[in-house]
Amino acid sequence: MSVDTSASIHPTAILHEGASVGADCVIGPFCVIGPQVRLDAGVILKSHVVIEGRTDIGEKTQIWPFASIGHQPQDLKFGGEASSLIIGARNMIRESVTMNPGTSGGGMITRVGDDNLFMVNVHVGHDCQVGNNVVIANNVSLAGHVSVGDHVVIGGHSGVHQFVRIGQGAMIGVLSAVLSDVIPYGTVTGDAAKLSGLNLVGLKRRQAEKAAVNGLRVAVKELFQGAGTLKERANVLRSQDLGNPLLDDVLAFVLSESDRAFCKTDL
Repeated sequence: MSVDTSASIHPTAILHEGASVGADCVIGPFCVIGPQVRLDAGVILKSHVVIEGRTDIGEKTQIWPFASIGHQPQDLKFGGEASSLIIGARNMIRESVTMNPGTSGGGMITRVGDDNLFMVNVHVGHDCQVGNNVVIANNVSLAGHVSVGDHVVIGGHSGVHQFVRIGQGAMIGVLSAVLSDVIPYGTVTGDAAKLSGLNLVGLKRRQAEKAAVNGLRVAVKELFQGAGTLKERANVLRSQDLGNPLLDDVLAFVLSESDRAFCKTDL
């Protein structure tokens, strides 16, 4: 076991042999840290946090009571393979959040980026890939193999189907059932969620240029209307080389490989 001398560990906490605890970490009452867990500098575990498996926690991440991090995936095909959960820096992981490691069917790694907020009772399933600056509200569940881009916001009590991709800057409305891929900067809402427009609030917060946003609005209407398939229309837009970086993100997302359909729009 490797514990930096500057770390503060409550006497009721249990650290298994082999665990690694970095400088200035704080481990509160009744936490349990498994033998293959690594905590980077400044990690704070409030109390009653259990971390198991091959789990790395990035610096200054904070985890609130009753979170269950790194335990066996909820996948009946899991056979005890040496998979991992890698969590980045400065995340806020609130009460009763669960995060599972990867499986052999999904690349063996569940990965969470930096500066994210996971509110109460969020579940991050096996083999998920979550970007940076993501906000996931209370009681949201990400099924296995879900990909979430940077700056995504997911409203409370929503569920995301396995293998769905949510593009960067998208917003998912409260109580949404996301069964299909969501384009970057899109907003989707509702049971069997539909694309209801662009995440204009998110784009404004990120200080996107007004001309680029207006161009994206026009292009997205063209993308989801007209003759041919969605990918055929995407190729037509790409051939026009409109010089809009926001549109380039959307077209790259649409034209990449996916096992899922796309959330469509009534625009």
